[in-house]
Parts: sequence; structure tokens; C-alpha cells
Amino acid sequence: MPNIIDSVPSPEFTPVSLSNIYNINGLEFSSEKLGDERLAEKDLSLTGNNVIRGIPFHLGEEDKNNIVFIKDKEVKLELKSPIKCKYLVFIHTAFPKRDNPDEDGITSPSRGRIILGDKAADYQLLYEDGTVESKPIRRRFAIGELRKDWGDECFEAVPLVKPIAVPTISERMSKGEKPDTLFGQSQTRVSADPAGRSVPVGYWVYAMKNDKPELPINGIRFMPNDAGILIVGLTATALEQNPLKWDRRKKVLLSLPDGVDLGQPDESGRYEGLGIDLGQIISVTPRLDYDNDHWWDGYNNKAPIVLENEYVVEYTAHPAARFTVANRDMSSFVIDDYKRIDEDSDMPELKPVEPAEQEVILKVVEAGSKNKVAVKLHIHGEAGEYLPPADLHRMPNPYWFEDYSPEFVAHGIHNCCYIDGETRIKLPLGEVYIEVSKGFEIKPIRAVYKITKETKEITITVEHVLPWREKGWVSADTHVHFLSPQTALLEGAGEGVNIVNLLASQWGELFTNVGDFDGKTTVGSKEAGGDGEYMVRVGTENRQHVLGHISLIGYNGRIITPLTTGGPDESALGDEVEVTLSQWAQQCKDQNGVVILPHFPNPRCEHAASIVLGRIDGVEMTSWGNLYGGIDPYSLSDWYRYLNCGYFVAAVGGTDKMSSTTAVGTVRTYAHIKDGEFTYNAWKEAVRAGKTFATYGPLMEFTVEGQNMGSKMELSSSGGTINAEWKLATVTIPMTKVELVVNGETKEVVELDSEKREASGSFSVKVDKSSWIALRVRGAYSDKHEMIAAHSSPVMVEVEGTEFFAAADAMTILEQIEGALAFIDTVATKAQAEAYKKVRMTLTSAHRSLHNRMHNNGMFHEHTPMDKHEHPDHK
Repeated sequence: MPNIIDSVPSPEFTPVSLSNIYNINGLEFSSEKLGDERLAEKDLSLTGNNVIRGIPFHLGEEDKNNIVFIKDKEVKLELKSPIKCKYLVFIHTAFPKRDNPDEDGITSPSRGRIILGDKAADYQLLYEDGTVESKPIRRRFAIGELRKDWGDECFEAVPLVKPIAVPTISERMSKGEKPDTLFGQSQTRVSADPAGRSVPVGYWVYAMKNDKPELPINGIRFMPNDAGILIVGLTATALEQNPLKWDRRKKVLLSLPDGVDLGQPDESGRYEGLGIDLGQIISVTPRLDYDNDHWWDGYNNKAPIVLENEYVVEYTAHPAARFTVANRDMSSFVIDDYKRIDEDSDMPELKPVEPAEQEVILKVVEAGSKNKVAVKLHIHGEAGEYLPPADLHRMPNPYWFEDYSPEFVAHGIHNCCYIDGETRIKLPLGEVYIEVSKGFEIKPIRAVYKITKETKEITITVEHVLPWREKGWVSADTHVHFLSPQTALLEGAGEGVNIVNLLASQWGELFTNVGDFDGKTTVGSKEAGGDGEYMVRVGTENRQHVLGHISLIGYNGRIITPLTTGGPDESALGDEVEVTLSQWAQQCKDQNGVVILPHFPNPRCEHAASIVLGRIDGVEMTSWGNLYGGIDPYSLSDWYRYLNCGYFVAAVGGTDKMSSTTAVGTVRTYAHIKDGEFTYNAWKEAVRAGKTFATYGPLMEFTVEGQNMGSKMELSSSGGTINAEWKLATVTIPMTKVELVVNGETKEVVELDSEKREASGSFSVKVDKSSWIALRVRGAYSDKHEMIAAHSSPVMVEVEGTEFFAAADAMTILEQIEGALAFIDTVATKAQAEAYKKVRMTLTSAHRSLHNRMHNNGMFHEHTPMDKHEHPDHK
């Protein structure tokens, strides 16, 4: 059997040879002798020089006797030289022994599958002065059995194979490595050291305390009881603390000089250039520089700088453990001997990080009411180390569909979590750096707290500084996946998002959140037992990889299926295209839902038909995890086409959150509830009416001649000059420009003072034809590029005798519908006859509607490739 080398050997041990008393080879055990057929023909040997849990052992040779087998008579070990020690460390195991049950299968009294406390042997220490000390070796205390079942751990001994920290499958695969375990198991981030996976039986490591460490030991007598014992190794140590006992987690800051490299992590996540003997390294992460001296000056979610050659190393170990860094021995406690004297030194530096052991209750309350409020929270220590609450991850998982805890990983490195207003957390003594935020109306907080041994509670007060909610505005994320409804409720509340639309869907053969859909319950509403301020409703995102995606929100009754059609990569292989987006949209409307085109305009195809048919309520500006990308001009350009042709659809914001790298409400919808109580149904009506704006942070009020966003107003044939008034405010992104958009063109621009958090003004614009008018806001953080930070839904101004129509835009829309028909008629997997007929009729109806409008406006176009696929107007 190959040697086990799980680390460099600790110098605190002296291996003791058992070669003189080995009496059997590990291959010579029969299943009858072992009492377990599952162990038949197994090699029970451990041979050669091994390092097990950092402890060195000199074991037997492969082709000789290499096990001390004790069953019927005692065996005595005479030491070549007397030894003094505090502990003797054995590698041993016991043959199975069971109590006999009664005829009915019941054992009384029950002492467990492995007989708890049963004495398997006595180990007698023979001292030089002639005295003898006998130690009982009891099952499940000092020794386990050859085969360990779940729940049969020992109390004073540990398994031969030590636990290790492992990367998740996604972390390994992202580095091009082959996974060696299942997805779910890798999420635990712990496993058994692969160095010992080849051991076929349960050997146990037991540190037997010597009560007379001042006396030399001449020998050891092994006295069996009534079952066999196997002993393969022995070593001695003068350590004061049990060498198998590891301390609580700790961290050190590792600084490497130029030219020193840790190498790449192996299959177990361990770095070739970094090791520890009597313990285990848990994680090695680059140190993050948050510029702690100027912490107050930064903005919410600002990314730290990743420092080169500096790492935070988390580990658990015995107090005498030693690090090995780039082949240099480093004591984790005798730090001063290894500090670099100057920058030219080639010796790495280890510096302890204050352990997080001070238990603190952290509360966040709202000014005035002092009520606890849900928030997003980040805390780090002086070394930049993340400090999570006790019930959340130290290493949040950022990968798709892998974790659903209430956490946010900004930029892939800035770890945050969501709390309901109170949490328990362990903090280090010294300064900690706290970031608290709650959406776009409460001013984010960055604070520094000095933690002492007297610190038991921290209370942080947040202030609601922008009154948009009081004015009837409510916020929503139209597009969230995978979270449970309760987690979505917490994250929404923590981000100040009043409504989270959680969308069930299908991804090939994977179905998500389908069990959360019931077509009636709005979690958090007063009807469902909540306070009605924060709510979650489960809808569906129905998808086809060419025709497009569509979000069906807040509908009642049965779930609208199929959730996907037409095969990969959205649907399953072999699925036919049996329904269109427009058909899904109509069914949603029939069930009193709201219809949104998500991450508009992609996939860019059939949404043209669904808008022309009047079945869409809003187009979604989507962020995913990009905090600084803003509203995509490409999305706006596509949306403007439809508005130019008179197809009114509201602007909404949704994140398409599918992992912790996206925060709920990064971009969000604000909708105005004009009269009455805020309910989910009232929000739906506001979205349908277009009383909305989409935003990354700036809040707005915008009217045209006193008419709010989404309004429709009429002018006489002579047109006129109309006045547009606006008011803006922000507690997040500094605002740089406000722009008046008329028919897709920027008509007026006002430069804003980015230092000011509020601005207001008005525009006058002459209108001589039917036009739509909207407000667009730009903004930027001081170290980021300018983005489109907010956009209103338009006010539609109809001038008598003119029609909303733009010939060039109409042509692009028509060609898009023709593309949908071409797909249906050629490469799409064809549905059964009746379904195919309905699919095609839906698309031809939209085509005919727009085509006729174009003709009515004097626009006659040449035939397109549509003719090859039975052009609906030229058969």
C-alpha cells in the first residue's frame, strides 16, 4: 500500500519501531479471521515512512510482517533505548464485536452497534524504575473498529485520514481541472485527505497520555481482552497538549518577497508552496486593500484592490504547528524570528491576524421609529478579511445555480450578506469596517468600530432621506431566479426593493422554482400574513432560444406551459416550437398578469410581433452583476424604434439574478401608485399604465404639461410648445447630466453638479407632430465611466392629423417578424399540425398589422426573403 504523506513531518515527534514485534503481514487476514466478508482479500498493511496528521511514523516493510496482531496472548515491546514523553501516539484498530440481540431483534441494554466502552485491551507502560501503568483501551473511546459506519466516531481517537478543505467543482473546473466528486459534496468544501483514501479499513490514531513523563519508559505490554487488535505504528512526543487536538480557526497574513511563489493549488486545493504539519490550511485568499484609512470616503460596494504577494491564510492547527512557505520552515507562533528586516530579504513574513472571537449582536434600526430593518451588510477586519454572521458563509459561492443563501459577492471579491435587522457575529478585537445599505432612498453607511472585550452589541441607525416611497413610488425587480421565496423576501427588503418577481423556468431538462408557483400567493402581502411593504410573487420566464424570452408576472391560476420550447439551449432536446411569445403573452393577460420582455432586446426576434400585437406591458433594462454598466444604449435604441412607431411599452428594470454575483434590485423599476393602498395588484396596474422609470440609483419625478410618465395627451393640428418639469435625487450614484429625449433624439441637456444630491428644472420643447417625450439621466462614480443611470417611461403626445410612425424603424420591425416566420418555416422543430398553425397565424397576424400600417403611410417596400416562406400578404 502506498505511503501516506499528508504534510511535512513535525519535528516534535520521535517514531518508535515495532519491527521486533510485528507478527503478521497485512495480506494474510481471511474474512473469517476478520469477521467481515467485506474486508476479504484486503491488504491491511501500512508500510514505510509515513506522515499522518503531520506526525511521522516509521512502519513495517511491505514484504515482511508489518502488523502487530494481538488476540489470544500478550505481546511485549522492549525499547532499544528508554524514552521520556508526554504522549504515545498509536495507529491501531479493533476487530468487530457485537452484543447479541433478543429473538425479536432488540438488544437490551443497547450499547450501540460498536459496543460503547467495551475494553478491547490494556496497554501497559513499563517504566525503568520497575513500575507499571496500565491504560484501558475502550471501544469508541481510545479505539474504533476495522469498519466504521456513520455515527460510530471515537471520542478520544481520530481517523487515520485527516480532513481537508477542498474547492468546489466549479472552482476546479474554472481552472481547467477535472472534478473528482459530486457537485453537492463539493459545496461542503471539506473532504478526507486523498493521501489516505487507499486505506481499506478504519485505522485510528490515538494519543495516550503518559502520567509519569519524568520517568523513562523501557517497554510496552499489550494485553488483549476477547477480540483482536491490530497495531501498525507508534511515535512519541513531549508536547504538552494532545497532539491530535487542533485549536479554533485562525488566520495569518502572509507576505512574500519578490521571486517567491506559492505555486498552483493541487486537486485538494492545497498550494505546493504552502503547508502546515499539525493542522490544516482552510483557505488562501489574496489580501484585499480597502484603504481602511479612508474607509468613510468610499462609496457603497466599492471594489477593494487585490494586493500582489500578500495572502490571508486561514487554518486550524495544534499550537505547535509549523508552516512551510516556499520550502522554508515557518513557525506560526514564533513570528519574530521570521520577519523580514528589509525589502530585499528573501524570507516570507507571517503575521497573526486577530482572531474573530468576540461575540457581538449587531442591530440595524431606522431613525425615528427605531424599528429593526433588513439591510445589506459587509464587515471586514484590519487585514481586509471578510467577517460574516454566524449563520452565513465565510466563502460565499458566486457560481450559477449553486447557492441560494442571502449573500452578494460584488466584483467577485467584495462579500456581503443580508440580515433582517439583527444578527450574531464574531468579531476580532481592534477596528472593524462596516458597510450598511438599503436601496436607493436610505443613505448608505460606512463606519469604523473599535471592538473591545466589553463590546457586546452594536446598533447602527439608518436614515430614510429620499421621500419617494412617501410620494407613492414603490420599487421592484422584475426578474429574479433560483432563490426561495423567503430568501427573495429578505434580499428584497435588504435592498429596499418592495416587490421581487421570482420567476420559475426551465433550462434544458432542469426546472427551477416550479414548486414555489401556486398562481395566487404573494409572499409578504397582508393577505399572506406579512406587513405588505415587501412582497415576493412567483411568476414564470418562458423561453425559446431564437424567438426570445418573455416574463409572465403576477398571473393567477395554473402555471403557463410549456415553460420553454424548441430545443437547446433553453429547452430540452427534441422539444418542438409549439407556442410563440405572443401566445404566452396573451395567456398571461387572460390570467390577469403583466407581460415583460426581459433583458431587452435579446434574444432579438419575435418580441417585435408581440409588441405590434399590443401584448407587452414593459421592456426590461437588465444589469446582471454589472454595477457600473448602466442602462445599455443598445436596449434603448431598440425600444425607441417601437415608441417611434406608436407602440407604447413601459420602461422597467430587472436584474436577471441567477447567482450571488448579482444583487436584487441593482437596476430596478419604480412605479407610481397614484391612489389607495399599495398592493401587488396596484403595482401591476401602475406598470400597465407605464407610470414607471428604470434606475441604477437616481430617483426622478417627470411631468409633461403636468402629465406623469405613461400619460397620453393630445394637441391640435398646429402642435405647440410644451413644458416638461423634472426633479432628481440620489443617495448612491452621483448624477452628471439630465437629458430630454424626444422621438429618440436628445433635444436638451443639462450638466449637473455631481457633488449635489438633488436637482430640478424644466425644459420647453416645440412639438409639431406626434411625439413621445422621456427623461434620461446619466451619472458616474468618481473612479468609473459615465453611464445611463435612469430612464423614464415616455409621455405620448399625439398631434392631430399626424401618426406615430417612423418608416425606417417600421421596416426593421417588419423584417424582425419575417425572421421569426423564417425560423418557424425552416430550421425550427415543427409542432403538430394544429399547434403549428396557431404559431404561424400569430406571427402572420402581427406581420399583416404592421405591413398594412406601412402601406397606409405610403411606404411600399420590395419583397424580402419572406416570399420564400409564404409571405402572408403575397400568397
